[in-house]
Amino acid sequence: MNLIDKLKKFVIITGHYGCGKTNLAINLAIEAASAGEKVTIVDMDLVNPYFRTSDYRPLLEKHGIDVITPVFGATNLDIPSLPASMYSIFEREGRVIVDVGGDDVGSTVLGRFRPQLMNTDYDMVYVVNRFRSMTVTAQETVEILREIEGVSNLKATKIVNNSHLMSETTDAEIHTGIEYAAEVAGLTGLEVIANTVPEKAIADGKVDPGKVDKNYVVKIYSGPGFV
Repeated sequence: MNLIDKLKKFVIITGHYGCGKTNLAINLAIEAASAGEKVTIVDMDLVNPYFRTSDYRPLLEKHGIDVITPVFGATNLDIPSLPASMYSIFEREGRVIVDVGGDDVGSTVLGRFRPQLMNTDYDMVYVVNRFRSMTVTAQETVEILREIEGVSNLKATKIVNNSHLMSETTDAEIHTGIEYAAEVAGLTGLEVIANTVPEKAIADGKVDPGKVDKNYVVKIYSGPGFV
C-alpha cells in the first residue's frame, strides 16, 4: 500500500529510541519522491550519533530529496543549534518529513516549532515497536508517547506499527506486533495506519504480506538498530 497517501504534506515522525523512526522516514521520503513529489527531509535528531537521517544524505539526494540537518548533531554540546534552514521548512514546497530524536532533547527542539505548527496542517506519527526495550507493553508505549507530547506540547495524530525483527521476522512476530499495536490504539484513541513488513523477510518467504492488514513493505536502511 502507499502509506504516504494517508499522510498530510507535513509529517512529523516520532517515537522512542530504536523504534524505527529514521528507517520509516527514509522509506516515506523515497516513496514520495518516486511518486513525483518535491520532498524535504529534516533531521531533528540533535544528540544521537547513530543511524541519523543525515547519514543517508547520498541515498536521499540521489532521489532528489533535500536534506536539512542540525549544525551540531552528534556532538557533546549541551545547547542544540538549529540552522536557519530549519526555520524555512514551513515555507517549503511539496512534502516535508521531520525525523525527531527519541529523547527529551528531540521533543524539546520539536516544541520550539509549536507556534508554526499550530498554523500548519500536519500529521505527527508515533512509531511503535513491540520488540524494543522500554516499549514492550502497550502501557509502556503509551507512557513514552505522553512524555513526548508533554515535552513538545504537541499531540500525535496517527500510529505506525513497526514491530518486526528485520530479516529474521516471521508471521508470528508480525501478528504479535499487530495485537500489541491494536492495544496501544485502544489506549490512545489513535488509528494504526500501517503495519510494516521488512522487504527481505517477504523475499525469504518468512512473512506473507497478504495476511497482514494495512501492510507497508519497508526496506531496512538503518540497521542493526531501528532508530
